[in-house]
Amino acid sequence: MEISDADGSTEVRPYRSALRAQQAELTRSLIVAAARESFLENGWAATSVRGVAAAAGVSEATVYGVFGNKAGLATALIDGVDEEADVARASTELDAATGDPTGQLAAVIGFDRRLFERGGGIIATIIEGRRDYAELDAAYQEGRRRGDAVRREVFGSWSSQVWRDGMDPERALDVYAATCSIMTFDVLHQERGWSPVQIESWWNDVLGEQFFG
Repeated sequence: MEISDADGSTEVRPYRSALRAQQAELTRSLIVAAARESFLENGWAATSVRGVAAAAGVSEATVYGVFGNKAGLATALIDGVDEEADVARASTELDAATGDPTGQLAAVIGFDRRLFERGGGIIATIIEGRRDYAELDAAYQEGRRRGDAVRREVFGSWSSQVWRDGMDPERALDVYAATCSIMTFDVLHQERGWSPVQIESWWNDVLGEQFFG
């Protein structure tokens, strides 16, 4: 509802603004859920904005208005798996372990274990499709960039004295990427029968030795 001031200007009632924000978030969630289902079932090429819109019960114009294009949907899916992995928990654990490199490493590893465990299907599909679709590759690279930025900040906050000889934050990023990957997770979990908790524990052991000696 709008009300007029003495000068003729209008003011939007706060509760109306809040309602619109809730409706917009609900619409966004419905679109992302529909995109995720289609993406996992049909792959990127067979997922269309029209099909996602129909499944979400909205117009194609709404999908474009919220996400810009099909690539925006891929970015939203990556954002979604980040949330599933509990970004807030990782942030809290990192803050609680300030001054404790081993504890902060465990927090970073724990986040990636949850990421692969809960969102591995989306990540694997994006990795597979990015070879053929530039928009998927861009979404993947953006997700990787954000992950590296967090790890670079965490690793860079540690004293040079904690690192073993020959190791530094930049090299640690490479070692981490080679060790804590979705491919390694899938081999150990799906092919070798390791539980996610066992994988997380092993990552902590291996990287602890590689980083700190």
